[in-house]
Formats: sequence, structure tokens, C-alpha cells
Amino acid sequence: MSPQVSRVGPVSAVVCNYNGEAYLPACLDSLLALDPAPAEIIVVDNESTDGSIGLLRERYPGVTCLPMGRNAGPAAARNAGMRAAQYPWVLALDNDVTLPPDGLGSLRAAANAHPDAVLLQPRSVFAGDRGRVHYDGGHLHYAGLIALRNFYTPLAEAEGEGTVAVDAIVSLCLLVDARAVLEAGGYDELYFILFEDLDLSYRLRSEGLGLYCVEGTICVHDEGTAGISFREGPRYPARRVRLHSRNRWMYVAKCYSLFGLLLAIPGLLVYEVAQVGFALQQRAFWAYCLGKWDFLLCLPGAWSRRRGVQRRRRFGDRALLVEGPLTLTPAVAASPRKARLARGLNRILTALWPQRPRAMPARRDS
Repeated sequence: MSPQVSRVGPVSAVVCNYNGEAYLPACLDSLLALDPAPAEIIVVDNESTDGSIGLLRERYPGVTCLPMGRNAGPAAARNAGMRAAQYPWVLALDNDVTLPPDGLGSLRAAANAHPDAVLLQPRSVFAGDRGRVHYDGGHLHYAGLIALRNFYTPLAEAEGEGTVAVDAIVSLCLLVDARAVLEAGGYDELYFILFEDLDLSYRLRSEGLGLYCVEGTICVHDEGTAGISFREGPRYPARRVRLHSRNRWMYVAKCYSLFGLLLAIPGLLVYEVAQVGFALQQRAFWAYCLGKWDFLLCLPGAWSRRRGVQRRRRFGDRALLVEGPLTLTPAVAASPRKARLARGLNRILTALWPQRPRAMPARRDS
């Protein structure tokens, strides 16, 4: 019997960067320490105003810098990096992520073992708390959200150490079949940031393509982009409120089938009421309103893109979408009042979704 041919040959590493001078050394050093090593490393720069470019020139002359010429957001930068890569498989990272030396090898092995895989993500932990899971994929909540797996769960208690099929990924670190992803339209650059990976996940899963979490591979995720990323604390960034207000409805309007929209509308509106309350509590109601205005401005573009989504789909929304659970941070769970409100919202959303056994069950390798 002839030996099995590997799906994944040489890999291009692509780092999405915006003002990441403080993060880039750790990220790039971890890439250079990978075994096997990436065949090339590209840093796509979104017009950084810090010392990122000078750092690359001085300390990493072997790394290719691809300037975007403007801050087009991570969706555009990731697409540009995939198009510029010499090789069909791309290890795509944000600038605040580090991988262990065997990380690329384990992701490649998982891709070789799963012929349908086009996106594979490692399990990520917090740089400030490496004993706690941040992201390891999730499922498509019908309210226009990701129902995250193991979110903030202690690493020792997190489910599994194998490779598990998921329906949604978070784009901080991925091994990507770039040709397949670009053929499916890549990241939608209308989003700029936030929900662009949920949109991509939905479209790929609706076509029947595979998304996987490689649970035994652990990457470390640092603090993210100032003014947008959120970990813990009393104040949720107003800009994130605005982006969430716009992008959630843009994703739903673009991706859901008309039948799916009809089924989801009651729960979508209930969640919207909760969002209004959250925005008021955060003193960010104006940001929420601006997000809705932004959504109306973007709606024609999103609506025109939905024709392609509906044309390419193989599975309907009853097979793709789930009713929960909502994802809670420790800060919410620690507040009795907030926890009660969240549990009540979750029960309402669950009751409003017409449940049916899923046609696309998750698959796990031990």
C-alpha cells in the first residue's frame, strides 16, 4: 500500500498587525521556533503608527512586511495575507498570539487527518491566566452570536484533548486552507472587526466545509487591540458596543435564509432588548444608536452579498443554528443580579427557538 500523501505541505505564516510593537517580538519569536518552521512569514500591517515597521526592519529582516496603506481592519489584512502567501495553507495569527514549538505540527496533523477541514484552531488561554481557556471554537447561536465552548473554564476542567468539529471559530490563530477560504469569499471586509469570523464560519459550514478545534494544542492570547478588545473590568469599550450593534445585524441580514430569519426574529428582538439595557448600563447608548445607523448604511452592501451566500449553501438554518447557551464571563456570573438576568434571557431564547435534532452533529476524535 502506498503511503498517504499529506494534504498540508509547506505553510506560510501570516501575522495581522496594527500598533503591535509590544506584541510582535513574542509572536515572531514563537513562529521562528516552530518545528516544522513556516516556509515564509508575512506581517500584514494596517498602517501602524507605533514602531512596528522599524522593529521588523531592525530585528526581523527575514520577515516580509506587507503594508496595507490604511487601517482596513483585520478582515482585509487577513485576506491580503492569504492572497500574498506563496503556499496554499496559511498559519494566520493576530500579533498578540504565541504558539508552542510543536503547534504547527499538531495543526498540520489534524488537517491531514480530516479531509474536509478548511479551518483549524488551537485552544487559546489568557496570557495573564494560562490556566484558563479563552477560546476554542463554538456553535452558531441563532440570536446572531457564537455559543462558545469552555469560555473562561479552568484548563484542567475543559472538555477534551483531541480534535473536535465545531461550527464557529475565533480568528486569533488558525491553520487555513487559503484557497478554499478565498474561493468562499474570504473574510467580509464590510465588518472591519468583530463578527467577521462568525460570518466566515457560517458561510463555510453552510457549504458543508469542516472547522475544527485541536484541543491539545495551546496558544497564548495577550491583551488585544486597545479600545476594542475586552477581557474583564467595569467598562465595556464604547467602540465595541457600536461595532456589535452594527455587525450582529449585518451578519444576520446577510447570512440567514429568509426562513431562518422568520424563525429567529422573536429571539433576535428579545436579545436586542437586552443589548439596549446593557448599553444603557454601560453609558454607551449613543454608541449603540450609532451602530444601528451604521447598519442601515451598510445594509445594501450586506443584502447584495446574501445572494452569493444563499446560492452556495448546502445546509439550511435549522441544521446550522442552535438555541444556546449564552456565554457568560466570570464578572457576570459573580453578580447574583446579572447572573439571574442572564439565566432568564437564556431560558427565553431557548424557548423561542423551534428545536429539532441537528443534521450536522459534532464529531470528536479521542
